[in-house]
Amino acid sequence: MARTIDIAIPDLAGRLAVITGASDGIGFVIATRLAQAGAEVIMPVRNPAKGEKAADRIRDLVPGAKIATRALDLSSLDSVAALVDRLVSEGRPIDILINNAGVMTPPSHQVTKDGFELQFGTNHLGHFALTLGLLPLLREGRARVTHQTSIAARSGAINWDDLNWERTYDVRKAYGQSKIAIGLFARELDARSKAAGWGITSNLSHPGISPTNLLAAQPGIGRQKDTGAVRVIRTLSRMGLIVGTVDTAALPALLAATGPDSQGGRFYGPKGPGGLGGAPARQEPWAPLRDMDDARRLWEASERLVGVRFPV
Repeated sequence: MARTIDIAIPDLAGRLAVITGASDGIGFVIATRLAQAGAEVIMPVRNPAKGEKAADRIRDLVPGAKIATRALDLSSLDSVAALVDRLVSEGRPIDILINNAGVMTPPSHQVTKDGFELQFGTNHLGHFALTLGLLPLLREGRARVTHQTSIAARSGAINWDDLNWERTYDVRKAYGQSKIAIGLFARELDARSKAAGWGITSNLSHPGISPTNLLAAQPGIGRQKDTGAVRVIRTLSRMGLIVGTVDTAALPALLAATGPDSQGGRFYGPKGPGGLGGAPARQEPWAPLRDMDDARRLWEASERLVGVRFPV
């Protein structure tokens, strides 16, 4: 049943879309669908060879697709700054930004090149810096910015006293914190845009559960083999039970980013049991994402952490 779920994507000819994490999985599906709708797509990627291979696959699937890759390592603020500088120098207004890339539960405590806990630094701070750096182009394009969170954000909290988990470390709580942070940032960006007249709409999506590479073998973070969880998810997905497919998991972000009725500040995800799979629909934000005082506090803390290279 889940394999027949789909949504219509409006004509995006003449629009520029930037999607992080588009070299495989959900991001690849999102990039392909946007290209099919006529958008020009930029895929910032950490691995240039993998990115170009993915771009070639999209060109095969979508003859005439306008696809380009750019270098980006979200775990490095220098890399984020370099991409921002390049895109700003190119001067093209951005119509759609989808902050989709992420890392999940490395087997040990790891830090980014700037010393942040890997998941918080990559999933949240990297995207925070990227979005703020691109703000002039987003404002010119009156962009819709969609942030990809996770069902890990349904519970838990921001570890305000130790954002980088330096005193104690719980890898799953740290992952949950990174995804809560994404949600709070999405809501605060929309609130600030409305208050200041930036013209940007910012919303939030989550993909449910699907057989992506997040829990698969990833030697780059020290995971040498697939986890048991991803093997179970693949089996359930093949059987059409409970969870979604990679294709259906991409739909909430596509709805949030392109839906004619989708709005800033809203939250989209699968409407099946437990939000694990099913057709995309608007949902109520989970409890950890509701407190706008937390959202403002996180924004201010994130500004301090990324420093003056990304002023608002």
